[in-house]
Amino acid sequence: MPLSKPTHRRLALAAAIGLLGAGATTAATAQAAPQATPEAPHTAAAPSGLNGPYLYLGWGSPPNATDVMSATGIQQFTMAFMLSDGGCNPKWDGSRALTGGNDQSTINSIRSAGGDVTVSFGGWSGNKLGEKCSSASALADAYQKVIDAYQLKSIDIDIEASEFENATVRQRVIDALKTVKQKNSGIKVYITFGTTTTGPDSNGQDLVRRGATAGLDVDGWAVMPFDFGQGSIDMAAATKSAVDGLKNTVASAYGLSSDAAYRKVGFSSMNGKTDVEGETISLNDFKDTVSYATSHHLARVSFWSLNRDRKCGSGTDGDACSGIDQGTYDFTKALAGYNG
Repeated sequence: MPLSKPTHRRLALAAAIGLLGAGATTAATAQAAPQATPEAPHTAAAPSGLNGPYLYLGWGSPPNATDVMSATGIQQFTMAFMLSDGGCNPKWDGSRALTGGNDQSTINSIRSAGGDVTVSFGGWSGNKLGEKCSSASALADAYQKVIDAYQLKSIDIDIEASEFENATVRQRVIDALKTVKQKNSGIKVYITFGTTTTGPDSNGQDLVRRGATAGLDVDGWAVMPFDFGQGSIDMAAATKSAVDGLKNTVASAYGLSSDAAYRKVGFSSMNGKTDVEGETISLNDFKDTVSYATSHHLARVSFWSLNRDRKCGSGTDGDACSGIDQGTYDFTKALAGYNG
């Protein structure tokens, strides 16, 4: 799907890598920091991963997470992105140490305030663990390293670009996640990928079928209903249509009823102007889709990104604001009300 400006997660890693000065300093600080023991996770009111907006610490003037919690009532965050360091080893953005740096301190502060996190693996740019790990067992070990480091109750596999387009890698991800499910009782696994306005494309359909064939119990298959490349369209209607198509794919692959399939799917939206010229997701669009999610009891609703959940001011760009007239954290406030 086309990209027109650097506002989407798909360019997040490229942007972060490009900021060599700041990025190198952050990475060096994280490497030098001691390997602190993660705080035990607090129990969230909703299922882990149900409604956590994406928070990216690499760029976009990330807000203070606990301030956001106080202002919006949100209790969950999806922390992006966990990548390969060039081999089969996980690091934040592929460069910042797994523990001991700003990412961990942010997670600790969220948990101390009564919230919790889902760690997201992947995104559009950077080295993907699914590709750099040569086997399903090695990939499962990489996922497990992160799960153990943060005692995670949920993970999100944001499978995009070449990781999504390669059938061998898709199978590797599915097989690795089956091992993760077997080794971590109760952990929730979400798989997030792109979509057309009518549901998953052939790669997405194949991914779901592979999951069903492997007997992988995915807690939420989630599509990203934006960047359609069709200009100004009804984005609320397009989101519903895309999720309906995903529901049909999951129902067919797993042999589920329509109601049961809805409870196994979800979506990750975008707030404000997307990467495609003329395409905008308004606050009303997002509220409409959250209501739709409530009526169908979807497994997961999120958006990219919390960094952008404010209107633009002088000297800011799409990495740090939505590009529309809105109040600070309006999208997060709408998402905080989603309880499944």
